[in-house]
Amino acid sequence: MSAREALVHVVDDDLSMREAISSLLRSIGLKVETYASATEFLDRHPLPRHCPECLVLDVRMPGLSGLELQRQLVQSQRALPIVFITAHGDIPMTVRAMKAGAVEFLPKPFRDQDLLDAIETSLAMSSEVLHEHEATRALKARYDALTPREREVLSLLVQGLRNKQMAAHMGISEVTVKVHRHNIMDKMQASSVPMLIGMLEQLKPVLGESARPAA
Repeated sequence: MSAREALVHVVDDDLSMREAISSLLRSIGLKVETYASATEFLDRHPLPRHCPECLVLDVRMPGLSGLELQRQLVQSQRALPIVFITAHGDIPMTVRAMKAGAVEFLPKPFRDQDLLDAIETSLAMSSEVLHEHEATRALKARYDALTPREREVLSLLVQGLRNKQMAAHMGISEVTVKVHRHNIMDKMQASSVPMLIGMLEQLKPVLGESARPAA
């Protein structure tokens, strides 16, 4: 991941703080977007994004607070890696933020390097999530290429049924089952049944219960 591919959002009601952080991040080649409030961020931040991104977020702001914004993002599945910054932090607040998935909680004033380190960690996390999503999309495309009959064979296959058992269950010949199995392995780009099972596990979030082998 190059710096030019990443985007850092800075939300702080203090204009001087926004400008200082923006200047620091741009000096190392990062793209930055700034917002004066949590509400402005929600209004301007489109999804989905296709680049690594993170959020540098002040805790206490007029209107929607940083912690409230974090909660809304999690609830709406728009979660981003968050680096909290605050001049008024306390231990309960820090614990709450970290439990909700924050990467770091930095008290103002903070060292530039501490902020940069936290942002680097956040962008690496975002990049990994993007990679996982892309892999899942590619896998879903391969699954969608299966015929209904092949998906039926796949469901029985991952349950541990042998070719003869699948043939009897489906009312087709064992030779036909073998053809379907070959097509499934080829289309899914799998070299083994355990690999197929792993693929279905990865697809559970997008396929739901249909991706679960019957007990």
